Amino acid sequence: MQGQSFTLAELAELTGSELSGDGDLVIDSVAPLETAESGSISFLANPRYRRAVATTRASAVILPMDMRASAPAVPAVFSNNPYLAFARVARALNPQRPAQPGVDPSAWVAPGAYVHPAAEVAPHAVVHDEARIGAGSVVCSGAVIGVGAVLGADCVIGPNVTIAEGCQLGDRVQVSAGAVIGADGFGFAQDGERWEAVPQLGTVQIEDDVSIGANTTVDRGSQGDTRIRQGCKIDNLVQIAHNVEVGEHTVIAACTGISGSTRIGRCCIIAGSVGIAGHLNIADGTTFTGMAMVTGNVREAGVYSSGIPAMPAQDWRRSAVRFRQLDAMARRIDALEKALERMNDDNNEHTGP
Repeated sequence: MQGQSFTLAELAELTGSELSGDGDLVIDSVAPLETAESGSISFLANPRYRRAVATTRASAVILPMDMRASAPAVPAVFSNNPYLAFARVARALNPQRPAQPGVDPSAWVAPGAYVHPAAEVAPHAVVHDEARIGAGSVVCSGAVIGVGAVLGADCVIGPNVTIAEGCQLGDRVQVSAGAVIGADGFGFAQDGERWEAVPQLGTVQIEDDVSIGANTTVDRGSQGDTRIRQGCKIDNLVQIAHNVEVGEHTVIAACTGISGSTRIGRCCIIAGSVGIAGHLNIADGTTFTGMAMVTGNVREAGVYSSGIPAMPAQDWRRSAVRFRQLDAMARRIDALEKALERMNDDNNEHTGP
């Protein structure tokens, strides 16, 4: 995909990188080292792929600073964070499509809704009464904006997204296809063998610069609100339950589930398929590795893991048998330790002064 073009010197300045080679070289696309062609720029972040730099057909490459002493013949920009530099270059060359102001004739906008003249409402979208769509925002085909929901400026609401009643999104929020923001939380009171729904009376509050992936669900609060703080990045297929609060600039990978009323700190990293129980507090700067099961409060930042990595099936079956024996083994060890203590006490009595 091609968009704009820049000189290599302009890209070096844009990314705060150090230029090496022809700064007037025109770059119009990004591509992997192995498949790049003339006019493309590639990047190297993993040292294992250094050999590919020597053979790439890219016009330029983004390299880590520690390669300056062995700079390749190809023009380059050197960065302390090549991946970040690449992201900024890719975004500059392929800017997001701006809103095409107006409401498509097949869309339905309630008489009491407000759509900013600079916003776009695409075919078959629905904007309910008292909803507000900010300047430069895009509501894609089939999306539904509920009664009283608010979108700030420059939001992108993907195809078939639902922003339910009363939910509020800040500026530059991106919600990918099929996501549901503000569905009822999972709240039921038990009446004997039956369950009775507890009304979910809160909303979802999403702050500026949040990104939410496809088919992710963020449930509305039961009484207060569910809150996603500024700068959070949430992957596809994530479940965030009612009254959860996610702190600023936290990232959450796919298939993670966060139970109700949990408070996650700022700048946390939550890898894929992590399960977090409800009513917990997670410290700022915490990292959970993939498939971790979090059942208690985490008061100190650090890297936390659980789950069992894959192993050969025969080894796993042997280990599974041992798991069932652990309690009995622990009891035997405890009995042996107590017996050893008694023996030591007896020996001390016989050898005492």
